[in-house]
Amino acid sequence: METSTIVFSMSVLVVLLGLVGSDPDPLQDYCVADTKKGTRENFYNGVPCINPQNVDISHFATSTLSEAGKIGIVFGFNVTLTSIFNLPGMNTQGLTMARIDIGPNSLVSPHSHPRASEVAILLKGSLLVGFINTSNHLFTQKLRPGDSFVFPKGMIHFLYNTDSKVQALALSGLSSQNPGVQMASPAAFATSPTMPDEVSKKLFQINDQDVTRIRTSLGG
Repeated sequence: METSTIVFSMSVLVVLLGLVGSDPDPLQDYCVADTKKGTRENFYNGVPCINPQNVDISHFATSTLSEAGKIGIVFGFNVTLTSIFNLPGMNTQGLTMARIDIGPNSLVSPHSHPRASEVAILLKGSLLVGFINTSNHLFTQKLRPGDSFVFPKGMIHFLYNTDSKVQALALSGLSSQNPGVQMASPAAFATSPTMPDEVSKKLFQINDQDVTRIRTSLGG
């Protein structure tokens, strides 16, 4: 039942994302990724295509999002993404799909996607979601299964599982093949090289002990 729900939700998200342009339009019917040549280093708005004569139906399908990922220890969530390596047919199509598993009373911490807007559909559990605009106004909404929410491009946003017992499951679509992600807390306290202590102390009005404690908890 859960797998069929995910498939239906993915179909809805693909339709919605088709209405929101972000990446450049492809210049051919499709460009199935040559995964042997596709790396993070040469990834821009797509990677080289395989010979169209070698395209197969399997290049356009994946079961990557059908199973829950391992929940992380620090924040208690896991995000599973489609990519050209598990779904080569998405190359140059300007979209990414994500499965988000969030443990009880856990948080997908504030973050942003610099190159994509995002539409999330809650499939299981309950979530408090929200984003902050450039005027520092906070928009929040409680979601029930079947509810959707849009996070505008580049805005800092979060997803919080308000249930103390039940794990939440959401499915997201992002309007870029390479949306990017920047987590707010690691960006401030887990950089490489380390941000100067004086900058952190002045920015957050904290002392040396606070800086050390926060960095340690975030793995910085």
